[in-house]
Amino acid sequence: MTMRKTWLIISREYLSRVKKKSFIILTLLIPFLIAAMLALEIFLAMGGNKKTQHIAVVDESGLFSGQIHNGQELYFTDLTGSDTLDIVHRYGALGYDGLLYIPVIELANPAGFIYYAPQQLGMGPYQYITGQLDKAIENRRMMALGVNAAQLKRLHSDVDLIQPGAGTGLRSHPHATAAATAAGYVLGLMTYLILLFYGMQVMRGVAEEKVNRIAEVLVSSVKPFQLMIGKVVGIAAVGLTQFGIWIILGGLALVTLGPSVPGAMHVGAQGYPGSAAPAGIAAIIGTLPLAKLLGCFLFYFLGGYLLYAALFAAVGSAVDQDMTESQALTVPITLPLVISFFIMFNTIQQPSSPLSVFASLFPLSSPLVMVARIPFGVPVWQLLVSMVLLIGAVVFMIWIAGRIYRTGILLYGKKITLKELARWAWRKN
Repeated sequence: MTMRKTWLIISREYLSRVKKKSFIILTLLIPFLIAAMLALEIFLAMGGNKKTQHIAVVDESGLFSGQIHNGQELYFTDLTGSDTLDIVHRYGALGYDGLLYIPVIELANPAGFIYYAPQQLGMGPYQYITGQLDKAIENRRMMALGVNAAQLKRLHSDVDLIQPGAGTGLRSHPHATAAATAAGYVLGLMTYLILLFYGMQVMRGVAEEKVNRIAEVLVSSVKPFQLMIGKVVGIAAVGLTQFGIWIILGGLALVTLGPSVPGAMHVGAQGYPGSAAPAGIAAIIGTLPLAKLLGCFLFYFLGGYLLYAALFAAVGSAVDQDMTESQALTVPITLPLVISFFIMFNTIQQPSSPLSVFASLFPLSSPLVMVARIPFGVPVWQLLVSMVLLIGAVVFMIWIAGRIYRTGILLYGKKITLKELARWAWRKN
């Protein structure tokens, strides 16, 4: 009988949400929004929305003639020999967006470069120009040592690093790191947004039922703990349903559009796209351990959701007529999520750092950090320890939240503090 009542609550929570128009619209709209974001990213990566800039160059050193090449929508015109002071004041009237002034320098200690323009350079053009100057200085230094232009050209190399990924599941492919980085960002971001969104859904649902006195009717038939579990699991099922639909739509899109999508872009040393990679998106995605990624993502989504949703339900049960009370009570819950989100970005850069390893094991942060580490390869023992700790934390948090929920759901007319919630959680029955 107990399980039957819990199942009825789960069914009620699930069906009441999936039948809403907002659920259908959101489920179908999000894949299109993601596709639009990817299309925008590809457009920007391939050079879209870049402003062409024409830059005058005055090289009083005479060392950079023919050494500064056009690129990154930047076009250089050598005006060396003109009156420098006159050019500084008139470059705009002459049709140039800026003026690069190169003084007489010493190769051993180059300094004094100036860029005149109405506005500061963006990071991309700045890095490109300084990179061109650095390269020209290096070439001049090599030539001073007796290395000629032909030898300099033979010195240049552009390598790809193939990583077998022993023990990680990664396939040997030069784009494995790029694929792992993209997967880490996408999975981590999705986990963060989903945990926060559905956790808030649980809190609002509990709070609304309490304020509307619906909870009083429900607890007359079921225990408060059953009501909390039913609500948490029912909303989790809504999330899994959306995931299933998104996975199907994503798979169909990949099969249909994958061959026609341009190859991934190389990112050069200056952080800007270069030539198109020969491998298509489908081939790059194939470098990832997809089955492991999907399985672990679902595990950490469910574990993280149950962990945080139980706490959000407890907070919702403590909220009275003033819904703004929940803001102060949710800070201790959302803060670990926000901190984990920032750690996730560091993890993608350094997946095996001590902070990344600790955060991927610690239950409050592992749902975000571990899913960002998995594409790079995680030792089996760390994955197992993380899972065991997360399961233990879920059981403990549901127990704590259940004790708070049992008292808060039927308590009215009192402003609740964090200290009061802690007293409910630990007091003897």
